[in-house]
Amino acid sequence: MTTENSKLQPQDLENTHPHAVVSRTEWLVARKELLRKEKEFSRMGDELAQCRRDLPWVRITENYAFQTVTGTRTLADLFDGRQQLIIQHFMLAPGWEQGCSGCSFMADHSDGMNVHLANRDVSLVAVSRAPIGEIERFRQRMGWRFRWVSSAQNSFNYDFAVSFTPEQTQAGAVTYNYADFNTNGTDMPGISVFYKNDAGEIFHTYSTYGRGVEVMMGTYNMLDLVPKGRDEAGLSHGMNWVRHHDRYETAPAIQDEAPSGCCSMRAEAKQA
Repeated sequence: MTTENSKLQPQDLENTHPHAVVSRTEWLVARKELLRKEKEFSRMGDELAQCRRDLPWVRITENYAFQTVTGTRTLADLFDGRQQLIIQHFMLAPGWEQGCSGCSFMADHSDGMNVHLANRDVSLVAVSRAPIGEIERFRQRMGWRFRWVSSAQNSFNYDFAVSFTPEQTQAGAVTYNYADFNTNGTDMPGISVFYKNDAGEIFHTYSTYGRGVEVMMGTYNMLDLVPKGRDEAGLSHGMNWVRHHDRYETAPAIQDEAPSGCCSMRAEAKQA
């Protein structure tokens, strides 16, 4: 490893901001200052997580029934014997050829997490409005193993503000991420959390929308470590580079075109 000052070559600067190249000693000074900020950020994150856990709860009184490959299941059934449930509101509406590419990007991280979540008393389930047959067709194409159920016959998506009626969108009366929202679409992404006590009562404890759903996107955490970062500055919206994982080219080039079914989560992040 080179430790002395050197000059960057032109190709080294392509797609990155110009950077000083310094000695290892100077680098350590800068790195320790960044570490101080990282530790401060971590502590703030811990405090925020505690505030999230301290939120009041809302008792769920609606007896939601979902369609699954093994028949009808209630919201209580989705806990699968555990006390905590995380639901990914997955954008796959009736008649869509494929699920939203951004929601699929989120879901690509689910199978690896599931065994660890289960061992911390947490079940993770995806919910979409599409009929269960359409869900299963896409799930099998993507090779996912996590549970995914249909809310086609209940009001779950509408009650948790991730789906909107044509009348709502036409009237501009959509509320998303706890604020007025301008969209022509019928569905948006989200994550909701529920708790079931020993008496079988179910409570809604938390939901997050907009950029809040990035908590499921571990790939973004890795990209935030590298020099080019997420490399989204030249795109009309940030997630235009994302493809369904079976649709990437061998050596993909970033192109400013939204793939079919893209939910444009980052495009609408400012208003969401």
